[in-house]
Amino acid sequence: MVKKFVLNEISYHGAGAIEVIPEEIKERGFQKVFVCTDPSLIKFKVATKVIDLLEKADIDYFLYSNVKPNPTIENVQTGVQQFIDNKADCIVAIGGGSSMDTAKAIGIIVNNPENADVKSLEGMSPTKHKAVSIIAVPTTAGTAAEVTINYVITDPQLQRKFVCTDAKDIPVVAVVDPDMMSSMPKGLTAATGMDALTHAIEGYITKGAWELSDMFHIKAIEIISRSLKSAVNNEPEGREQMALGQYIAGMGFSNVGLGVDHSMAHPLSAFYDTPHGIACAILLAPIMEFNRDYTGEKYREIARAMGVKNVDSMSQEEYRDAAINAVKQLSIDVGIPQDLKGVVKEKDIKFLAESAFKDACRPGNPRDCSIEDITKVYETLI
Repeated sequence: MVKKFVLNEISYHGAGAIEVIPEEIKERGFQKVFVCTDPSLIKFKVATKVIDLLEKADIDYFLYSNVKPNPTIENVQTGVQQFIDNKADCIVAIGGGSSMDTAKAIGIIVNNPENADVKSLEGMSPTKHKAVSIIAVPTTAGTAAEVTINYVITDPQLQRKFVCTDAKDIPVVAVVDPDMMSSMPKGLTAATGMDALTHAIEGYITKGAWELSDMFHIKAIEIISRSLKSAVNNEPEGREQMALGQYIAGMGFSNVGLGVDHSMAHPLSAFYDTPHGIACAILLAPIMEFNRDYTGEKYREIARAMGVKNVDSMSQEEYRDAAINAVKQLSIDVGIPQDLKGVVKEKDIKFLAESAFKDACRPGNPRDCSIEDITKVYETLI
């Protein structure tokens, strides 16, 4: 079987990496930059670190900050019109997954106007042309949207998120600068970090996983598990390592998919506005338990990567327990809630389970699951 692996063109890593952005823009001949970010990053002067560089380099730009935490169809469509009206020719996306996802959808639709309804991009997007060139600058260590071919948009009318997958949307340049992440509060650092761990673990055990993707995912699990607590404490080394770990996880899962953890997290965000990272983190250990008998020897390697000792002397049941317990403990250590009490209402579970079953990530889960299976997992957490 022929396997395809897609990565972005160029990435820069390390403190001060944002200094390369003006040079990249000028070398590529762009004349007008569409800066896509969210209002909080303007308010707290995080995005302005990049904007100041553009101004210093005398680069013309338009600032678009109509981005919600779970970006909507309207956010995208308004952005498309603003991009066109301002005669921009490239995008600099600054932020977490929300800004990145909005930028990707805008960039795709500008060059594929037949998909202007946004909904037509769901699943394996039927686009003909590459997106507008995007330079992606993450401000969270979690989504890895700067190196993935996926983006997620919310349809508020139907109270659902839909996943779009398109190799034509991948940013051409990723600028992974831990200094851009230093203002993240502890709770957000923990949530996005656990999202990154979920990417790495789901990507490692998904049906599409193979040796090349395994290499990325195991290394990502190792880096994230040893660095997340340090990052939550805002220690520079932890921040830098998390920036790298989440990026490595993104290189892997972008190419092989995820699983039912993400499928179940998406409706929680769409229906209750639960932060995506929190939803993924709460679900991670229960979903690992659900999948345990369908993962071969992989939980042994997860446990090893997370620092569990003497895994080679353990039975299969023991190392599977060890992997799940290591995830639970890390989640507790960084302050993640351990259930969905106070979030999910019993009367909503049927809708949530049906939405999760329809989600594009669900078929990649190592264990086939029904609506009834998903319902039971939700029920155990309320």
